Amino acid sequence: MPMNAIYRGPADLPGTIPVFPLPGALLLPRGQMPLNIFEPRYLAMVDDSLRDGHRLIGMIQPDSSHPGPESRPNLYKVGCVGRITQLSETGDGRYLLQLTGVARFRVEQELNVSTAYRQCEVTYAPFADDFIARKGEEDVDRKAVLDALTAFLKANNLKADWEGIENAPNEALVNALAMMSPYDPAEKQAMLEAPNLKTRAEILVAVTEIGLAKTKTNGETPLQ
Repeated sequence: MPMNAIYRGPADLPGTIPVFPLPGALLLPRGQMPLNIFEPRYLAMVDDSLRDGHRLIGMIQPDSSHPGPESRPNLYKVGCVGRITQLSETGDGRYLLQLTGVARFRVEQELNVSTAYRQCEVTYAPFADDFIARKGEEDVDRKAVLDALTAFLKANNLKADWEGIENAPNEALVNALAMMSPYDPAEKQAMLEAPNLKTRAEILVAVTEIGLAKTKTNGETPLQ
């Protein structure tokens, strides 16, 4: 998804961003995430994001291992900021939007703010490579990724657009599969925090193989 804004490095992004805590939601650089926004606080977040011109929202998962209050769960320390690249109004008070991932961030501190939605001071410096499209593609074991995908599809009686898959560059392939994967939040967080594309692909393959092995042992349909 082309963006009107160009982000060349950490300095091009704001140090304070609104964050949208959503368990199981994995956004990665240059990936696209559809969102259905209906809660008043997040409708306000979108409005403010459009008003300030940044059009940026930080996707982050609640940390279930340190849950905190139900109304304000603790957050993982790493998320991914995305730019609103599509938005439509539904007529019943909702927004349907698409975020395009820009770069991962690390939370430095959550701010005490008057907005109903949460805001964090963040740094992008640990993830400077996120601004380089297709960085590390040549190190990905593409065959292992495709073998794991094939096994997963077969075990779940699913079909895929193989022409599109075969034509996809390694970065788009690995990140799209990671984002769409039905794994639990901790596994998705591990893929998010992977230091490079090669490691993310290895984690994706490993969790898929573990899930398939459990299926063979238990005789149950995996990862649903």
